[in-house]
Amino acid sequence: MTVPVPSRPLPRRGGLKDRAEQVLGPRAAKRVTVFRDGTSYVEAGAGRQFVAWLVDFVVFLFGVGVGVVIMAVVDRSANLDDGVLTLAMLAMFFVVPSLYGVCYGNGRALGAVVAGTRLVRIADGGRIGKRAAWAMLVRTVLMPLLLLAVLAAAFTGGGTAPGGSQARVSVDVGATRRLRAAGIDR
Repeated sequence: MTVPVPSRPLPRRGGLKDRAEQVLGPRAAKRVTVFRDGTSYVEAGAGRQFVAWLVDFVVFLFGVGVGVVIMAVVDRSANLDDGVLTLAMLAMFFVVPSLYGVCYGNGRALGAVVAGTRLVRIADGGRIGKRAAWAMLVRTVLMPLLLLAVLAAAFTGGGTAPGGSQARVSVDVGATRRLRAAGIDR
């Protein structure tokens, strides 16, 4: 007796998260999702994302501190006007994260390396590239300001924030590598 070969592949048994649970365990399998192009990945957990942000924020503060010291030395030798000095100090809050963001083009700044994550485009998992300086500015300056605004709105009875679309996501590098090595792509 011969068995006919199916014309198309047989469906895989179990869903994506069920198959991922066998490889990654239940906690990491809950974070498995897909990019807009259909490729699966493991989103970084909240703890790893916080560690990555905290390290990046400390690097940002260190950079601003170095900038303040440099400005103090320049002011001592050149006796700058107070307006110029104030403007230079304010500019550091935008220049330092932008310069640090240039190192972030491949999605792995120091915080991501320490936490084992990578920031990628949600469309296809590609590197963020030229928008890295903007991403770091958002991550280190604008997000803390947004958090303060949300807290202030919560205590003053403010409304809800408008919805938006997510452009980038933080990926758990090790778990995603194990997921793909097991052949669980979709």
